[in-house]
Amino acid sequence: MEKNYNFSPCIGVLALQGDFDAHIKMLWGLGVDARAIRLPEQLDEIDGIIIPGGESTTIGKLMIVYELHEVLQKKIRAGLPTWGTCAGLILLARETDNALAGQPLLASMDIRVRRNAFGSQRESFETDLSVSALGEVPFHAFFIRGPSVEEAGPDVEVLATLDDGTIVAVRQGHIMGTAFHPEVSGDTRFHEYFLRIVQSVKR
Repeated sequence: MEKNYNFSPCIGVLALQGDFDAHIKMLWGLGVDARAIRLPEQLDEIDGIIIPGGESTTIGKLMIVYELHEVLQKKIRAGLPTWGTCAGLILLARETDNALAGQPLLASMDIRVRRNAFGSQRESFETDLSVSALGEVPFHAFFIRGPSVEEAGPDVEVLATLDDGTIVAVRQGHIMGTAFHPEVSGDTRFHEYFLRIVQSVKR
């Protein structure tokens, strides 16, 4: 896929827990300045942020411990381009199916998410997704204890669904969420798409 971004962004990857290193390495492979984010003041140094897969409850609680939760929430509301993958998608949702379990949320996207929608680790799977925003070639997606989007508000664009209609990728303006792990696919197109979102905000 042709790279049509022509700027030098700094992308942060929330690095409290989960698969943050793979995102950083993929961005480095694209020639992008990518750095691990663990402190609130680091959010002032970046043009966009990725919230990786991992354990959403753990990441949410650590955001509070490191005083990142409120600051990041405000940054996202102010327009910071943000992409959540798997656990990151859960954290971006306004609501999840386990709201009574004390799940800390950033509540930045108008979506309701179901955790572990496809079962446990043993039910992890791979599939090809049709994603028109990425071109005609299907995207080979890896679902590892992945969530799904049960409800999407009127301002939310559905980027990809499974064959049965289950929503697995969404965008709401400067915010994107994927229920799978593009960072392990070897396919950089979702990362490139996020960079174009960042570029559109920077203009």
